[in-house]
Amino acid sequence: MLSVAIGNYPHTRLLKERLASSPHFNFVEVSPITKAFAQMVRQGTYDISEMALVTFLQAKAYGKPLVLIPAAVAARSQEISLIKLRSNTHIKGPADLKGKRIGVRAYSQTTGAWLRGILSENFGVTPQSVHWTTFEDPHVAEYSDPPFATRAKPGSALLDMLRAGELDAVIVGNDKPTDPDLADVYPDAEEAGREFASKHGFVPVNHVIVAKQTVVDAQRDALMRFWDAVRAAWKDTPSAKALPIGRKAIEPSVALALKYISEQSMLPRPLTEADVWAGLPDRF
Repeated sequence: MLSVAIGNYPHTRLLKERLASSPHFNFVEVSPITKAFAQMVRQGTYDISEMALVTFLQAKAYGKPLVLIPAAVAARSQEISLIKLRSNTHIKGPADLKGKRIGVRAYSQTTGAWLRGILSENFGVTPQSVHWTTFEDPHVAEYSDPPFATRAKPGSALLDMLRAGELDAVIVGNDKPTDPDLADVYPDAEEAGREFASKHGFVPVNHVIVAKQTVVDAQRDALMRFWDAVRAAWKDTPSAKALPIGRKAIEPSVALALKYISEQSMLPRPLTEADVWAGLPDRF
């Protein structure tokens, strides 16, 4: 029986319901699901797991025996995650972030990597031109934050530091706060997201699915059953129909994320697209 750690979203709940009676899969509840990412990378705790895209790319570069299963679990515009205090008139847009202090949960967080790439590409705000503050270790233990990132004091909180004026802006995750004192750094973050999608042809992927190489090698039939169930569940969930599934569909997002984190010196060695997809059966 394969152990599977995947978060609870409409499409994954349908997947779990359909496979609940299967003798091949045991779904393990991990809350928040991000805890499973480090467990999977560091200890190989699960056979199949949801994982942040950047975590997987870093893990692959460090030689972890994982295979990318080409199904996006989560994808969204990244620009809406960059926020400031509404009263901060010194930041009128992303170009004003050069030289400023930005907080992010972890430097290797996928949303942060996407935004650093976008800020550098569109506004010339390079990672090195910002003072970064982080709060957690990366999922991949071998990776270390760059020298221009500082760890917040123990017990510090991202939004508390923003409100106290210790940070100029912060990058939040999927649960964006609705506090009226907070505002987007982008004058129109949703439009910026649409412009990214128009320019690049996709909405950035945040989370994917990975499997152990041993599962791909020794339990191919069970993995194929899982893959068929994933495709059906995504297809049958209205909110998931826009999520890329299949290698051809997800490749553009993976390729740009790889480009961005390579430019950000987040990998211990060059990683080619062939490296990224190594181990994946042809059927995918």
